[in-house]
Amino acid sequence: MEPVRCVDADGARALHRGRLQVTARTTHLDMGVRDAMIALGAAAKKGLGDPVLAELVMIRASQINECAFCLDMHVDLAVEKNGESAVGVSPARAKSAAWGRIALLNAWAEAPEHFTEREQAALALTEAVTVLTDGFVPDATYEAAAKHFGEDELAHLLGVITVINSWNRLMVSRRIVPGGPQW
Repeated sequence: MEPVRCVDADGARALHRGRLQVTARTTHLDMGVRDAMIALGAAAKKGLGDPVLAELVMIRASQINECAFCLDMHVDLAVEKNGESAVGVSPARAKSAAWGRIALLNAWAEAPEHFTEREQAALALTEAVTVLTDGFVPDATYEAAAKHFGEDELAHLLGVITVINSWNRLMVSRRIVPGGPQW
């Protein structure tokens, strides 16, 4: 495999910090697996009932997992969903506000005024499930999420988090990048 570099205005740089990004190892993904993951993700998002929150969660997990492909996809979807769900403001203004929140997502805990308590609980749970530093989700994190989500909603939120982590691992392990081959 020939190494490739992402080139920007400052010159060449690796797509992942400190590592050379190479061309996709394989674009093959069994269509049965792909279709099952798509169906699982759709069911989890539908049950959660909040498409903007689902996209925020998927962006946050993708940031942690350094999945450029999923970040590219879900940032666009978050902006689109935010425009569709806008109440009392124009879709253009809602999309602009979405970009601001997305820019702060990596530091959401330091910018609580930009995220509801429910979103903060979901983002904390996302980080705990994605990283699993202690080998488990801390009780305090889980209980905080349970205060903001009913039992079914919480199950669907965990489904969204689990599915995006699976997608991240599939894309990163195969070195799939935005604009490149997917399957």
